[in-house]
Parts: sequence; structure tokens; C-alpha cells
Amino acid sequence: MKSIVQYFIKFPIAANLLMVGLFLIGIFSLLNLKSTFFPEVESRIINIQVVFPGASPEEVEEGVINKIEENLKGITGLEQVTSVSRENSGTVVIEVMRGYTTDRVLQDVKNAVDRISSFPVGMEPPVVFKVENLGFAMSFAISGEVDLRTLKRYAREVEDDLRAIEGISKVSLSGFPEEEIEIAFRERDLRAYNLTFQEATQAVREANLQLTGGTVKGKEEELLVRADSKGYFAEDLREIVVKVSPEGGIVRLHQIADIRDRWADNPNRSFMNGQPSVVVTVQNTLEEDMITITDKVKEYIENFNATHEVVKATIIRDSSIILKQRMELLTENGLLGFFMVLILLAMFLHWRLAFWVALAIPISFAGMFLVANMIGITINVISLFGMILVIGILVDDGIVIGESIYQLYEKGTPPLKAAVEGTLQVLPAVTSAILTTIIAFSAFLFIDGRLGDFFAEMAIVVIFSLVFSLIEGVLILPTHVAHSKALNPDRSPNRIQDAFDRFMGWMRDRLYKPTLRFAMHNKLLTTAVLVAVLIVTNGAMKGGIIKSTFFPVIERDNIVVNLQMPAGTREHITENWLSHIEQATWEANKELSDRFFQGEKEAILKVEKSVGPTTYEGTINVTILDGENRDSLTLREVINTVRRIAGTIPDAEQVGFSSQTPFGKPVSISLVGENAAELDRAAAKVKAELSQLEELADVNDNNQAGLREIDIQLKEKAHFLGLSLQDIVGQVRQGFFGSEVQRLQRGRDEVKVWVRYSEEDRSDLANLREMRVRFADGREFPLSEIAELSVDRGVVSINHLNGKREIKVEADIAKDDVSVSDLTTNLKDEIVPGILAEFPTVTALYEGQNREQEKSQQSMQRIIPIILLLMLFSIALTFRSISQTVAVFLLIPFGFIGVAWGHYLLGLPISFFSVLGIIALVGILVNDALVFVTTYNQNL
Repeated sequence: MKSIVQYFIKFPIAANLLMVGLFLIGIFSLLNLKSTFFPEVESRIINIQVVFPGASPEEVEEGVINKIEENLKGITGLEQVTSVSRENSGTVVIEVMRGYTTDRVLQDVKNAVDRISSFPVGMEPPVVFKVENLGFAMSFAISGEVDLRTLKRYAREVEDDLRAIEGISKVSLSGFPEEEIEIAFRERDLRAYNLTFQEATQAVREANLQLTGGTVKGKEEELLVRADSKGYFAEDLREIVVKVSPEGGIVRLHQIADIRDRWADNPNRSFMNGQPSVVVTVQNTLEEDMITITDKVKEYIENFNATHEVVKATIIRDSSIILKQRMELLTENGLLGFFMVLILLAMFLHWRLAFWVALAIPISFAGMFLVANMIGITINVISLFGMILVIGILVDDGIVIGESIYQLYEKGTPPLKAAVEGTLQVLPAVTSAILTTIIAFSAFLFIDGRLGDFFAEMAIVVIFSLVFSLIEGVLILPTHVAHSKALNPDRSPNRIQDAFDRFMGWMRDRLYKPTLRFAMHNKLLTTAVLVAVLIVTNGAMKGGIIKSTFFPVIERDNIVVNLQMPAGTREHITENWLSHIEQATWEANKELSDRFFQGEKEAILKVEKSVGPTTYEGTINVTILDGENRDSLTLREVINTVRRIAGTIPDAEQVGFSSQTPFGKPVSISLVGENAAELDRAAAKVKAELSQLEELADVNDNNQAGLREIDIQLKEKAHFLGLSLQDIVGQVRQGFFGSEVQRLQRGRDEVKVWVRYSEEDRSDLANLREMRVRFADGREFPLSEIAELSVDRGVVSINHLNGKREIKVEADIAKDDVSVSDLTTNLKDEIVPGILAEFPTVTALYEGQNREQEKSQQSMQRIIPIILLLMLFSIALTFRSISQTVAVFLLIPFGFIGVAWGHYLLGLPISFFSVLGIIALVGILVNDALVFVTTYNQNL
């Protein structure tokens, strides 16, 4: 190593070329780095989606989901399997274990599903696919006082325009249901014309078509024979001939049915600030740049609003705002760190030396950008966090090396020799300090779960920044110090520096020396006091004086309100209650604006309301003033104010106020078991108990009562007539649910053609009782004569977790100062076990944030001993002394004292993010201790 350092100092062009090369390649790499909101990680989620029209959740579970889950058993690499059985559909979500290739597991899952040959008749083929990792870029609403079809037309134009822009490929629309054609037969007219439902349906299917009949090959020309009577709109189908009587009378479709173009019954409606809207969502793929996309979309929106009067585009969410704020923070911190190093080192040493030391920040980042570009790291909130975190460590080795060179020079050593010897004197300590910090941060490369996926990228950023910081400190810095005027014997006196030297001398002689002398003469007392403070600090944490939590409360700029009414609630009722919450939101805005900003600023900027995906569900998305401009107004204050003004929603099954996070709810308890009745009772009791805790708010579960169901059971007369239940239910299904007779391609929309009874004939239970069930021989009977009808309530959905039925109880915290860790411990150790003692077949699993926390903690427990051992070896090899190594290690817990009480004074809980800062602090502590002990050993 000595020869390399000597070479660079002897031939400064090598150091200059290395520096300039790193700068140029770093800048080029930075310009080629993509921006995303979160790190890009390989998708580990596989979905299986099934569509089973007309099936109940129980039928989907029994006939489809159970068979799929059974066939998945034995496939290796599955970490968790969850499923939801709903009316008409079902979904299985598979999470792949870390370390397994998702594509290989995907193929195994496809093979397992393909082996199932007993799926029920009428079910569409299952769709198995790997969920694509798409980043959310931005969303905006197209709104105005126009009808929904006009809004859809404008939104389609916007979608086409955006897809035509280079670099934008993922654009989706929401806010309108699917379009369909409904042919609603009138029962009285069917009877009048002596037609059956099946005959009329078949007539439509046979008449609305497009066929080719071959060609007529003439001597000079070929003629194509084709029949084209296919209609694509309701008006085109009115004149279809349904029946011709022997007397020549013609019955056309409009004589027996109401035909109309309509929106499907599944609601999907959005409103922006009270106006109907269609929401446009733009995402970025792994190959696309998020900031570039959002800038182009914002430019498009500006042009769109300038050229349209009837409708306007309003941005709902823009992910680039937070990312740009983090980039500005990094720039500010980098410049601040650069100039602070300049000023402080100029006070102690020389401003030119300070400049070359501070240059470690941009050079280290330039090298890191090179590596990031090679391995596919993006500019995102996590990688930027790593850069911000490491800024304070990058100049440590430079300060030590620069100060060592300067000291030798002041003792009379020539500049070139001082540069070589000064570098080599502290090289072992500096290398060990950097290596120790790298080892500490490398722990994040081995954390399991989504947290590990995210923070592995942060660790890589920190590690390679430190590596290039060491390269700069050992090869570039000594060269520039030796050949610059930093070592200038003719330096003129500096009054500011002289004054600073006198001040530091006074601090050293009057404060530090007496304190050190006292500590040295009273080692036992000093040690006892420090240990006592450490014990008190630990007690303060255990006792809750100093709060701790794994996931801290992060001030976000949006609130999501989820409303779920009883199943079967009509769409207009759900929309009315959403409007009530929307009005409460604007009233909260006035109150908060007056209370916090004296009416000068709006606390709430935008409110988007949407109904769906069912008639009884809806969402309110609230955009609030960004954190930098809302002063002391907290997200929790906004949530609590909106909740208070909105009040209780009568009959609501669920009302949840939250800010979305990638790690789930603070409290999420999955109750699993085989006994459905016992599981229901256990879930109800857990939910009731959690609702009593003042620390929690919005306690909800996914065990919602379903629609009221009419159960059909055959009477004896039906058996005597030779009717089966399938015959009867098949005809009921055709009339009330409907039968899909065709699918038409209308532009880019696939439009389904449905036949069913008219709404009037489907609007009352009496109509069902009087519905005519027809025999093949023409006989018919009212349904009430051959079947018993009873009304009961079903379920909305049936959830499974790893093959067992699951009911999930979730809650949010009511106050920001609640310790989620303490609360979860209480739930695990006391509350939930006490309840489940009554239900032996039910087991509790803790999901959401707790699952991520446990996975992270378990992996950290495995890796931390190895990390500490490697750090110990690194320091011991430097000192070659066990006692000095132990002395350095003892600094770490004492350094935590300041961290803990600092959090207390600022009113912040110690969290996972605090741990990141503590690791950075450990690097600084070890660095300082290594330099001190190395200097001590050299002067013995």
C-alpha cells in the first residue's frame, strides 16, 4: 500500500486523472439513473384470478378456491397463500419466499392449476400471472358538468395522447363502469306471444351475427358471400325477428323487450371536488423514469386545461413532489456539509486543506453513482435517504488523514514526506473505521421481508459511498495536500483563526483538562455514574418515558377514508353518505384553516370521492397541505377533526380514516380456524375488545354480513313432475341474473349483451314467486307451486390464510404518541390469548406492520452476532489488543444515551429509522475511538 500512496503523491497527474475520471463518469452515470418512488425490486407476488358468473362466495370457495389451494400444497418457495372468495369471482395471492425465482415458482403454480379437471361448469378458465412491479407516478381527474359518456370520451382521448408520449406506457382509467347492452324481456309479452325465455334468447343469438359463406368464382371476378346483420348498439337490435307465426305475423324484439345501452351494475364512479370525474392513473415500469413521466404529464395537463373549457384536469397525487423534496434536501445537506467542513477545518488547520477534505463528498457520490448505474439502483426516497445519512461520515477519514499530514508538516517534515508518512500512520485506523461502518450497514442486506427489499438499496448506497470515500482519502487527498498551498510555510496570520485558537485553548485548558483529570483520578466514580445513567436510560425506555415503536408515524399529504355500508345497500345511499363525509371534510378545512393559519392558507386542498367496486363501498381521497407548509398542523389532527365533524354513520359496517403505507395497518390480527361459527364468535369478541382501547381507532374486520339471500328448495310436486333443482335454478338465473348471449367489440371496449327479465319483473319477491318455470313440452308452473322460498343472509366474502378460513381484525392508532410496540405486546401477551382461551380451534396470527417487524427482527437476530463479531475482528486486527478493542466497543452503549434522551426532548419515539442513524453514529464513535487509541499508542 505504501508504494501505491507514494506513486500517487510523486505523480499527481494520476490522482488528478482519477478524480476527474470519477467526476465525469459519476455525472454521466447520474444522468442515466432512473428515478422511482421506491426501490425497484423483483415482484414476488403471483395472482390467480377466477371468474364464476352467478356463483355465491360459498360456491366459489368450495368449487374453485379449495381445489386450487389443495393443489398448491407441495410447491416449494411459497411463503404465504391468501385467498378471497366473492360473488362471481375469486382471487388467490401467493407470496414467494426470498431466495426463490418467481418465474420458476410461477410455472409450478400454473402446472398445479392446469392439473385440476373438476372445476364447475360455467367458470371461466383461471388466469395465473406474476404481478408486475409498477411504480405510481401520478393521478389526475378529468371533471366537469357533463354526462359520464362525454367524460369517458375525453378521458379516452387523454389516454391515447399520453400513450403517444415517449416514455409513458402505463395509463389506466377509472370512474366509469363497463358498458353493456341489456335486453330486458317482459314476462307478460312473452306469454302474449307464446314465447319462452330460451326461444327469445336463441333468436337474438342467431340473428345478431356476421358470417362469411365462401366465394363465388366467376370467369372474371371472385365475389365474397357474407351475411352482416350484426348490430353494435341497442338501436341496432330492435328489429330482430324473434318469431314468425304460421299466419305470417312477425314478432320483433322490441315488442317483447326493452333494449338499451347502459352502464353495468358494478359501480365505478368518481367525483372531484363535487363534480363527476374520470381518474387517469399513470404508472412507471422498471424501464421508465418517474420524474420524466410526471414532468411530461404536468406539461400535458397544462396544455389540456388551456385548450378545454367544458372539462378540466386536476392533479390528485404526484409522487415526484416528495422525491424532488428529498433531492433538494440532499443537495442542501451536501452543500451545508461541504461548507461546514470548509469553515471548521479552516479554523483548525488551513482553508485549502479544508477544501480538499470537503471534496470527499462529491467524489464519493460520483463513485457511488457509477456503481449504482451498473447494478440498477434508482434515485428514490430510500437511496436518497442513504445519501443524506452518509454525508456526515464521508469526510471523517479525510479529516483524520489531513490532520495527520498537517501535524507532521508543522513538526518540520517536508510536504511530500509528510503526505506519505501522515497517510500511512493513520491508514490502519481509518481503514478499520470505514470497514467497521460498512460491516454495520451490511446487516441491511440480509433483512427479510419488504423492509429488507427497500433498505438493502440504502445499504448499498452507504457502503459504496464509504468505499470511494476511502479511495479519495488515501490516494487523492494526500496528493492534493502535498502539492497545493495547504502546506504553506509563509502563511500570513489570520486574526479569526488566531481568535479561534485562543478560544479552543481556553476550552482545552479550563474545561476539558480539569474534567479529564477528575475522571482519570476517579475512574470508579466516573464509570459508576455513566453506568447509572445507562441504567436509567434503559429504565426510561422500558417504562415508556422514552417512547419506542418500530414504524414511526410519517407525516403524509393525503388521507384515505374507506366507507362500507351493509351489503345490498343501493348505490345512491352509499353516495349520499360519501357526500356527507366530503362535506365534513370541507367543514374541517375551514376550522383547521382558521385555527392554524388564521384563514390565510387552506389546510385541505382537494377531495376525490369514488363509489365502488360494489354498490355499498366507497372511498374519499383527501389531499392536504404538504408537510413543509402546514407548520404545527399534523396529519393526525386533520384525521381526528374530519372524523369528529363527520360523526357516526348510521348502519355503516366500516368507516376507516388512514394514510396509506406499504407495510399495512399498525394493528392487524388474523384469526384462523376450521370451525366457521367459532371463528365468527372469536372475531366478534376480539373486535369488541379492541374497540374499548382508547389507543385505537377505526377497528374493523373483513367479516361483513352479505346480501340477504333467497334460498330455493324443491317441493314434492317438483319431484313428481321430474324437475331437478338445476332445471329450476337455471331458469331463475337466466331471468334474474341474466344470460350473456354475445360480446361485441365496440372500439376498444368489449361490450357484453345480456338478456334477462325487465327491472319491473325483477323488482319484487312476488314476481319471483310468480315466475313461470317452463317444461320442454310447453307446460309451465309458477315457481311458488314447485319450490319453497326462504330469505336468509349470506356473506360478502370468504377469506383464507394458508388454506384455513381467516377473519382479519384491523385498527389504526388514535394518537401519534401511542407506542405500537407496547400495544402489540399487550395484545399478544394478555388480551388476545385471554379471548382465544374460549375458542380452542382458533389461532391468532399478527399481520400488517407486526409481520414485517417480526421478519425484520428475526433476520436481525441471526445476523447481528455475526456483524458484531466481524466488527470486533476488524478493530482487534488494527490494535492487536483485546483490552483496547473492548474499550472501543464499550463506547457504543454509552453513545446511545444521548440518542435516547435526544428523542425524548424532541418528543419523538425511537424507531427503525432511528436505528439507521444509530448505526451511522456507531461508525463515527468507532472512528473517533480508533484515531484516539492509535494516536495514544504512537505516543507511548
